[in-house]
Amino acid sequence: MMFEDILKRIWPRIRRKHLFPQLPTPQLTESEEEVALEMKSKQLQINRAFLEALRDRMSPEDVLEALLDHGISHYMYCPWDFNTHLMLYSEAKRVLKDKRLAQKAASYFMDVVANTYCVKERETKLPELYRNLPKEGVQKVLASLYQVIWGVDLGVEVEEEKIRRLARIPYLEKRLWRESVKKFAKTLEELLQQEMENEQKSSQKTPNPLGEHSLENYTLEEIDRGLREFASSVEDIEQFRETVEDFKEELSALGYSTGGMGRGPGNPIDADLLYYLKRAENYTLPVKKLPMEKSGALHPHSHAPWEIGKPVQDIDPWTSFGRIMPGLTQTWVRREGDVFGEMEAIPDCLVIIDSSGSMTNPRERLSYAVLGAACACNAYLKNNRRVAVYNFSDAFRGNKLLLDFCREKEAIYWAICRYFGGGTALDLNDIVYLLKQSEKPDIFIITDMQITNLEKLIEFFNGIENRVTAVHIGDNIYTARFREGVKQKGNISLFMVRDKEDIPKIVLGKVREYLSSLL
Repeated sequence: MMFEDILKRIWPRIRRKHLFPQLPTPQLTESEEEVALEMKSKQLQINRAFLEALRDRMSPEDVLEALLDHGISHYMYCPWDFNTHLMLYSEAKRVLKDKRLAQKAASYFMDVVANTYCVKERETKLPELYRNLPKEGVQKVLASLYQVIWGVDLGVEVEEEKIRRLARIPYLEKRLWRESVKKFAKTLEELLQQEMENEQKSSQKTPNPLGEHSLENYTLEEIDRGLREFASSVEDIEQFRETVEDFKEELSALGYSTGGMGRGPGNPIDADLLYYLKRAENYTLPVKKLPMEKSGALHPHSHAPWEIGKPVQDIDPWTSFGRIMPGLTQTWVRREGDVFGEMEAIPDCLVIIDSSGSMTNPRERLSYAVLGAACACNAYLKNNRRVAVYNFSDAFRGNKLLLDFCREKEAIYWAICRYFGGGTALDLNDIVYLLKQSEKPDIFIITDMQITNLEKLIEFFNGIENRVTAVHIGDNIYTARFREGVKQKGNISLFMVRDKEDIPKIVLGKVREYLSSLL
């Protein structure tokens, strides 16, 4: 009970020192692992065995304070959130090319940053703790580094060249962490490799004495938010895919899946779908309802003086004081009322997406066409409407995918991410079939307009009253022909995109403008 009493007594002071972090009271645990501290879903867990092992060299109160300083500094400063964790790992992986080596490098880098921040900004017992920890391999190098950048004696000999390179890294400059972690990982690569080889020989993992940094540190909500931010910061879909694939088992074990489109049960994670899902979540398309219609019924609206010859049934006796006199008697002026019509709700949406060879393969590079379609799908799904997908290349040769109207986000994303890579031709019978599955749905089409039967598509659009949002990539004779062919149609909104990188912004802004203009 001594450790519990000390923890209970010092925890309020530690929280005050770190400006009251939103963390629950830490717990003491019994663990055979040779680590001092773990964090699971924001819960700090301190190993009793570690406290007992240092009891003869440090007071339990000082050890507890140092461990809490270390854990809170990770939470408050580095990695701070799951997005930063993924970023540091991903950059280390670029240098080391190995998952386990990158995990080790990112973990040690986060320790150096968090500890250095705490030593520089707070009164802490961390230097004394490191003075009493075992120092071998990487830990000895890190202790030597701490001696230099903290300006304290930790009882180790400095390895001059390696430490000089490490000491030049600006650990507290957040904006430079991408480059800093790569330099850190490259400098420690040989030592990390030796540590991993020793683990393979002994079949035992070399523990980080102050605890590992894993996905268990985060809640599902934090993981979800971190993946969204990481996807938005990474332009290379392969980098995102590689990082997510490396953590796929851990994510699945925590209950994260593509089937639940993030949190919740479902199918195994598809990193490519997750990439577009998370990027699209950064955009919001407000879809407003259609305007009210005239009801045909007349209702009292305002008063006017009664005159001889006007109908007496419209007289308002309450404001006329019971008298029938011109100029004094008040009569009701009636107006036609407004009511919601049959289409007052937001309609469903048919998304038509071109996946021919002239379009970007969404699983190789970031496809702004797919991202734009995903944003449109989200807008209707968030309003509890259904989405259908017609994905086409050369439809008459079977290079097409039809998805009936539904609200299954995973199925919809699968459909818009499908890539055929052939010629470009639509089968209008397919579109007619899908349109019949819903009452006058909106149409959202994304293509470069290099469609072999473009004239038939223009004729088809001119013959329907559905709201059509057309997005074309680039400017060519086909886009000019389409623009000229539909210019008389007020229900068709056309966007010319000169730069493919502008697609998400223009689609979002113009869709909002187009739908709002109908009110």
